[in-house]
Amino acid sequence: MAKKSKKQQQSGGTPATVALTAAGTAFTVHSYEHDPAHPSYGEEAAEAMGVSPDRVFKTLVADVDGRLTVAVVPVAGQLDLKALASAVGGKRAAMADPALAERTTGYVRGGISPLGQRKKLPTVIDASAAEHPTICVSAGRRGLEVELAAADLAALTEAVLAPVGRA
Repeated sequence: MAKKSKKQQQSGGTPATVALTAAGTAFTVHSYEHDPAHPSYGEEAAEAMGVSPDRVFKTLVADVDGRLTVAVVPVAGQLDLKALASAVGGKRAAMADPALAERTTGYVRGGISPLGQRKKLPTVIDASAAEHPTICVSAGRRGLEVELAAADLAALTEAVLAPVGRA
């Protein structure tokens, strides 16, 4: 993960929580003990927080026509790569190389947050997020989630909402 700034070190936060605080956005932090043996980061988060997997969203990085793009989809489903490409005006999408995703966002796999990334990437949030008063996304490390309104997440990431998730 990226080197912590002085502000992050003082606050004990991650780039994601620092970005939320700086923006004055209402959010709640949920922390839990990450189990490295658990087969799914997102499902582990939903179970640990006692939240429906439909309200917990995973952050995935894909390559759309040679440009890295962030997709935020429910952990209960999968990313529809064709729909993602279409949502950003592209033709083809594939999952990004994990090492490249980590380098570009400044986060480790399983802890990539759509907020506070090292390099701002185009972002698409699955339209189902708008069905919930709040959703949970990674706060920037495994075992740490933030809960916030989907509209706030979309505003902060300059994201578009589109049906990019599938069951």
